[in-house]
Amino acid sequence: MSARTEIPGYTYLRPLGAGGYAEVHLYEQQSPRRQVAIKFLSASVTSAATRRLFQAEAEAMARLAEHPHIVQVFLTDTTPDGRPFLVMQYYPLANMAERARSERLAVSEVLRVGVQLASAVETAHRAGILHRDIKPANVLTSSYGQPGLTDFGIATSANDPTEEASAVSVPWAPPELLFSGGGADVRSDVYSLGATLWHLLVRRSPFEEPGGDNSTTALMQRARSRPVPRTGRDDVPAELERVLAQAMAKAPEGRPATAVDLARMLQRVEASQGWSVSPLVLVDPDAGRRPAGDDTGERTVL
Repeated sequence: MSARTEIPGYTYLRPLGAGGYAEVHLYEQQSPRRQVAIKFLSASVTSAATRRLFQAEAEAMARLAEHPHIVQVFLTDTTPDGRPFLVMQYYPLANMAERARSERLAVSEVLRVGVQLASAVETAHRAGILHRDIKPANVLTSSYGQPGLTDFGIATSANDPTEEASAVSVPWAPPELLFSGGGADVRSDVYSLGATLWHLLVRRSPFEEPGGDNSTTALMQRARSRPVPRTGRDDVPAELERVLAQAMAKAPEGRPATAVDLARMLQRVEASQGWSVSPLVLVDPDAGRRPAGDDTGERTVL
């Protein structure tokens, strides 16, 4: 990672991580006083296309800033030496990839996280944004244990499904993005969300073989040709196995049509187990017209 960058109004604390075309550092903002994560375009990046991707990420996240399960962007700016940066909400706990490596997550928690993330993904889709890179490492954890979806760096417009992104994360990507080179749609994100939940339950990606050939080519071939494997956990209800298999159907038309459809399927699993049903967090345009006591399982965010 590059040396610390001084930004007026912020005190540098420490590096948080790096990957792809960006790096993230922890700063303390002076007013209002709070810790923030600042994401910089890497100093080595000179490509105009990559700079456009970075700017597109800032714009996408800013449009979705009010959702409680999407990482908030407070500010976008440029350093004196011309590097764009984003000032973002800081999530101090382990991301979901790290948690899956270190602990066996309860099925009830995975279902809750699934409904919350589906709410975030549905919100992005309704704003015309496809994430395209949903995976455990892109789900951060707040101080209160709540998930936050981040890294819209290769997001594309839902209104232009032929638009190409620079890369996808193979272990959680749907076959149509790995092989056909075709455009994404909302069901591509549904697949990646299903693959992410499978990973959280099993502690590895769906087509990874412990001790086997897990090269990119091998993973791609399995994702295209093999049925979605069962989780192998005795505490995973059969209904949830079916939901995950449907979310990761090979053909997009075999998947839930929307993220909110997937969320409602997860809610039905929760209800069937006698667990609390996690609310969908969505803007509800009919909230003011609905009779009192008419509970749809959606929480209105205004």
